[in-house]
Amino acid sequence: MTWTQDPFYVSGMLCMFVLLCVWLARFKGFQTIGTPILVILATAIAANLGVIPTATNGNPVYTGVFMYLAPMGIFIALLEVNLKSLKKAGGPILLMFGIGGLGTIVGVLVAWFIVQPASEIGPLAHAVAGMYTGTYIGGSINFNAVALSYHVNENADLFAATTVVDNLIGTPWIIATLILPKYLQRFFPRKKLLPAASEVQKVKAEESISIAGLASIIGLAFLAMAASKLVFQYYPQIPEILTLTTIALILAQFSFIKKLSGSHTIGFFLILLFLATIGTLCDFSTLSGLGDLAGTLILFVSILVLIHGLVIFGVGALFKIDWDVIAVASQANVGGNTTALASAESLNRPDLLIPGVLVGSLGNALGTYVGFFIAGMLG
Repeated sequence: MTWTQDPFYVSGMLCMFVLLCVWLARFKGFQTIGTPILVILATAIAANLGVIPTATNGNPVYTGVFMYLAPMGIFIALLEVNLKSLKKAGGPILLMFGIGGLGTIVGVLVAWFIVQPASEIGPLAHAVAGMYTGTYIGGSINFNAVALSYHVNENADLFAATTVVDNLIGTPWIIATLILPKYLQRFFPRKKLLPAASEVQKVKAEESISIAGLASIIGLAFLAMAASKLVFQYYPQIPEILTLTTIALILAQFSFIKKLSGSHTIGFFLILLFLATIGTLCDFSTLSGLGDLAGTLILFVSILVLIHGLVIFGVGALFKIDWDVIAVASQANVGGNTTALASAESLNRPDLLIPGVLVGSLGNALGTYVGFFIAGMLG
C-alpha cells in the first residue's frame, strides 16, 4: 500500500477538500457553482491527478462512506424537512417544481424507449433509470439512495460512468439555469413580484452544536439505520433506504426534533464527504475505456435533461411565471435544495431562498420514492 492509499491520509484529504470548497464557495464567482459541485470537481481532479486514489481502485475509506456515512447523512439531512411548512413556498414555485418533476419522469421514459439502455447496461439498467429519475427530481441524495439500494456502487465501472455522466450533463444545466432567466427576461419580460425587504426570510447559515444535540442526532441516526436493517431482514422487498427515509420524515415533524441544533451542519458535512467520495469515482481513464456504455449514458441523460428543460420552461412560459422562479424550481429538481439556494442568491432573489430550500427538501423527500417506482416499473 502506498502512502496515498493510507486510510488516514485519504480521510484527512477528503475533509481538507470539503474545507477548501466551503471556503471557495464564499466568493462570488464560486457561489454560483455551489459547494456540492465544487467538492465533486475538486476530488475528481485530485483523483485523476493521483493526489488521492480513485474509488474504482478500491479503498476502505470509500467503502465506509458508502456503507455508513452516506445513509447517515441522508437521514440527518431529512430531519430538516418540515412538510407543513411547504405551504410557505407559494403556489408558483411549488407548481413549477411539480412540473419539473413530471418533466424528469417523461424524460426518463422517453430516453428509455429511444436509447434502449438495457442492451448496453445490462440487468442494472432499470436501477440506473431510477437513479437518474431520483437525482433530477430532488438532487444527488436520491441518486445515491437508489444506487446504494440496488448495489450499483458495487459495480465500479458502471457506477463511475453514471456519476461522471451525471456531472457531465447535470452541471452545465445548473449553470444554464443561472444564465437563461436574464436573457429570457430581456426578450420575454415577466413581472417580478418582489416582497418588501422586511418580509424576506433569511436562511440560517450557521448553527451551534452541543454535546446533547450531537448525541441525539447521531444516536437517532444509528438507531434508525439499525431499525431499517431489521425491517429489511424480515421484509427484504422493502429497501433499507426507504425505511430510513420514512423514519426521518416522520421524526422531522415532531417539535422536539425541530429544536435539535446541528442537524443541518452534521447532515450537510456528511453529504459533502459523500460527494467528495463521488468525485473520486470520476475516473476519466475508466470512462474512456467504457466506450459504448459511456455513449449510451450520455445520450440517455442528455435526452432526459433536454425534456425536463423544455417541459419546465415551456409550461412556465405558458403560465407566464417569473423566469427566476422557474430557474430556482429547476435547480431544486436537478441539484436539490443546496443548488436551489445558490441559484436564488446568484439571481439576487432573496425572496426565493426559503421557497427554494423548501421545494428542494420536498424533492429530497419525494425523489427517492419516485426513483424506486421508476426502477421497479422498468425492471
